[in-house]
Amino acid sequence: MNIVIEGAGEVGSHLAKMLSHEANDITVIDEDQERLTKLSMVADVITVCGDPSSIEVLREAGVEKADLFIAVNPHSNQSINIVTALLAKHLGAKKVTARIKDESYLASENKLMFKDMGIDLMFYPEKIASDEILSLLKHTATAESMDFARGRLQLSVFRLDEDSALLEMNVAEFTKAVTAADAEVKFRIIAIARGDETIIPRFDTRFKYQDRLYIISKRDGVDTLIRFIGKERIVVDSVMILGGSTIGEITARALSSQISNVKIIDIDRKRCQELSERLPSNVSIVCGDARNSDLLLEESIKDYDAFVAVTGNDEVNILGCVVAKKFGVERAIAKVENIEYVRLAEEMGVDAVVNKKLITAGRIFKFTLSDKVRFVKYMSGTDAEVFEYTVAPGSRITTGQLKDIDFPGDAIIGGIVRGSESFIAVGDSHVEPYDRVVVFALPSAARDVDRFFR
Repeated sequence: MNIVIEGAGEVGSHLAKMLSHEANDITVIDEDQERLTKLSMVADVITVCGDPSSIEVLREAGVEKADLFIAVNPHSNQSINIVTALLAKHLGAKKVTARIKDESYLASENKLMFKDMGIDLMFYPEKIASDEILSLLKHTATAESMDFARGRLQLSVFRLDEDSALLEMNVAEFTKAVTAADAEVKFRIIAIARGDETIIPRFDTRFKYQDRLYIISKRDGVDTLIRFIGKERIVVDSVMILGGSTIGEITARALSSQISNVKIIDIDRKRCQELSERLPSNVSIVCGDARNSDLLLEESIKDYDAFVAVTGNDEVNILGCVVAKKFGVERAIAKVENIEYVRLAEEMGVDAVVNKKLITAGRIFKFTLSDKVRFVKYMSGTDAEVFEYTVAPGSRITTGQLKDIDFPGDAIIGGIVRGSESFIAVGDSHVEPYDRVVVFALPSAARDVDRFFR
């Protein structure tokens, strides 16, 4: 696939590296030669230095032959991304997507307007990250969670602590124990993240300290799994947010209508003034350096149910969450953009990590696959993706029972939604046309998996 990316910032560079590993031909446009040089050292890409809104530069990048054009420049006004995306579409790019910075553009009537103009997808990474945080504040017993088919199937991620009863138990023993406790619970462990390794488990795979278990289950079985694993749900009614960034502002505004107490702490006095004018009156704004634990104590951090750190500094976010946990805050969430820090944050006790680049990448990666993909998400702490497919009639996945169709070894089908019913997939399961299927796959298997659903 020929892909042209406009913008070699954090998100654009991550997309270029990720998509180049998928055997795509990638060209990156940016006005800053230094950014392009750094990117070309770590990714197999062609670079074009120049004004991305220049038709000449776009032609030089080959947009007329592009299967996908991604306008993701964070260093210019969003109008540049929109203009370049529209130009690319009219020059011949098959699909175009643009990064925006205005939440109102995502209103349904506005999205339809831009769709009619030729933009296939608009994305707002800060809004996507905020939505992830809000979801994590609702699913408080897990390190990560996602729903499929309006919640009929749920994927939950559990991290095993040092006192977990599951340590040294294997998958078969765990499954037998849960079934003995409640025979109605249907679930499947589809992956285990351990250090730098992502494991597609077998029945004899044993659990280790700090493993992250990826478990798919029917909605009515989640509470049983939570109790058996030794976790508990937390009711979040008060949240302290470290950082008045765009993500912090969007999150605070959403929370202000849902819970009793929201407080933002930011070191920039001017930004605090802006937030106090723009946010609802029930959001408290405190100007100060939250790296000072005395300030956190003065602001009654011990009385908060959750702590969310979304400054522009990964180290501050991680350490802020560590301090919050030491003060007894039940739920701590950190925005971490350096992917190498994600696992470090988890090892230091941060309950959940949000990575803007990974979340955005999943939305865009969907455009490189077949039109049967409904959903793609990269899982933090792993190098894997979760896909939701709608099954096409006559596709290879429908030709036999799962155990007989030679499905890729680095992938696993977790669940199937058929009409109003949902099933946990097993070897004897047979996928039918128009089913919705949840697949967990390592990067090495993504393309092979996609072929099964075409």
